[in-house]
Amino acid sequence: MTFPSRFYLALAAGGALAASSAAAQTTTDCFPGPGSNEARTMAIFAVPLAFSGSGAPARTPAGRLHLGLEVSSVPNVDPGTATPTFCRPDKGPENTDLLFAMPRPRAWLSLPAGFQVEVSWAPPIRVADVKANLFGLALSRATALPRNGAVLSIRVHGSFGVIKAPITCNDAALEDATSICYQGTRSDDSFRPNVVGVETAVGWQLGRSVRPYLGAGYNHLAPRFRVNFTDQFGETDRRSVSADLDRGAIFAGVAWSATAALGLNAELYAVPADAMTARVVGRIRLGRPSAAEAASASRSPDR
Repeated sequence: MTFPSRFYLALAAGGALAASSAAAQTTTDCFPGPGSNEARTMAIFAVPLAFSGSGAPARTPAGRLHLGLEVSSVPNVDPGTATPTFCRPDKGPENTDLLFAMPRPRAWLSLPAGFQVEVSWAPPIRVADVKANLFGLALSRATALPRNGAVLSIRVHGSFGVIKAPITCNDAALEDATSICYQGTRSDDSFRPNVVGVETAVGWQLGRSVRPYLGAGYNHLAPRFRVNFTDQFGETDRRSVSADLDRGAIFAGVAWSATAALGLNAELYAVPADAMTARVVGRIRLGRPSAAEAASASRSPDR
């Protein structure tokens, strides 16, 4: 092989290696610190997804099953916070204004000795470009206190699953000539909240059908965000953004028993470091009350 041939072959190989390195940079995983905008944005997203109790603590007979629907408001992320500062500082704000509220079906099953298990599942149905497949699981124990019909509850909970949406590059960004998304393909990014926590709450009787409650808790967040965007040159960005965060939470609410079988709950749930969400939960009790429940219905409303 002659020298010119070797030279051009080496040049081509070097160009291919450089192109390969550039493509690899778009898939490099990123680990922003807790003070980064990326971590703060994911923490705000996680606030309405935390699987809080959303109800006044109460003791119910073993085997009692409730079904319900929770609707939580989704906090806004301001454009400054939504702008990456660590993983992609050359990019503009992410598309965080996706939904104003998130529905979540729930179920409660009472166990012996004051224990209760809760489950939730948001099925993968796309609404306004957002498709969630989220699961919630919790175990709690309620203890009656000696005064005013008060009940103390200690609860552990977890929220897992995935939300898919065009967070990195939505349709508007694809038409913006100043955006790195310009003329690419709308992204289908995924966000996994991965929230586990413990909380305690106390509720008390106020009249025959109202139970206010207060509580506080601690959450550990391990959010994971995966980009899925193909630009105008056909290169696909699949980088992962990971953070680990610890947060304190406080909440307050009121439960109202419309009838022995129907109830409504309103709650304000706040993570002071991040955001606040408002929750409304309606629930219905399945099955008929026992004789003891029927006799005491006028004194203490069923949860």
